[in-house]
Amino acid sequence: MTDSRFVRAHTRLSPVPLVPEILLYQAEEAIALWERTETSSSGQQPPPFWGFAWAGGQALARYVLDNPSLVSGRRVLDLAAGSGLVAIAAAKAGAAAVTAVDIDPLSLAAVAANAAANAVTVTGVERDVLDTAPDADVVLAGDVFYSREMATRMMTYFERAARAGAMVLVGDPGRAYLPRTGLRKLASYEVPVVATLEDAAIKHTAVWEIPVK
Repeated sequence: MTDSRFVRAHTRLSPVPLVPEILLYQAEEAIALWERTETSSSGQQPPPFWGFAWAGGQALARYVLDNPSLVSGRRVLDLAAGSGLVAIAAAKAGAAAVTAVDIDPLSLAAVAANAAANAVTVTGVERDVLDTAPDADVVLAGDVFYSREMATRMMTYFERAARAGAMVLVGDPGRAYLPRTGLRKLASYEVPVVATLEDAAIKHTAVWEIPVK
């Protein structure tokens, strides 16, 4: 089974709770989906982040759609794109070009399927870009502060992008490794989520800007 067929076979196309104007192929249960990814491949697979509309991504997508001038006519990078929710929001808001980056090939298959379902164009890139020079006018990322190592690498990349002139916006529901300094809050939302993933049905979630240092 191809990655694209796998995504469609184990998810259901449905509206995103906080961003109902966007449809995503979403799973109902994380463990079952992860087990299916393991069974369908020959090696250990990363968690299927691409199968869900996470709180940070929902908040950031909502903010972008409500403030289209932030991305309109600009080159946008959705980092650790997962389902591509944020990338799709940027495309719908009028971005000149949108690139979705992730290291999971199933994520890129989900991005392609979700972009097609929403009739927008998103370029998928399967690559770890965190040690490269940012090449975008706007960098967007949702739910990336889930480990100490990843948070450190992400902040290094974000600060490099901001110094290069990019606007950097991050959506986060208060993950353990969200930096406590160096961010400026732009908005907050009460985001409906899958309770079995988040131990809550609603997550208070903020959109942050990484300012130039």
